[in-house]
Amino acid sequence: MKQLLRTTDPTSIAFAKALLQGEGIDCFEMDVNMSVLEGGIGIFPRRLMVRDGDHVRAERVMRDNGIALDG
Repeated sequence: MKQLLRTTDPTSIAFAKALLQGEGIDCFEMDVNMSVLEGGIGIFPRRLMVRDGDHVRAERVMRDNGIALDG
């Protein structure tokens, strides 16, 4: 799996997941439990992971919908 998105903004993660699901791309959200432990103050980012084979297509979906990626 490859990291697609890393952010402290839960709305960005939700939007990205919805876009990817709409395109038939499976994704997995990591670090959810850590961000819950912080008490919602937004210091620990969550990561959105996709399969290696879907990464290029997933990046394109994010860029086409105005979601900034890490690198």
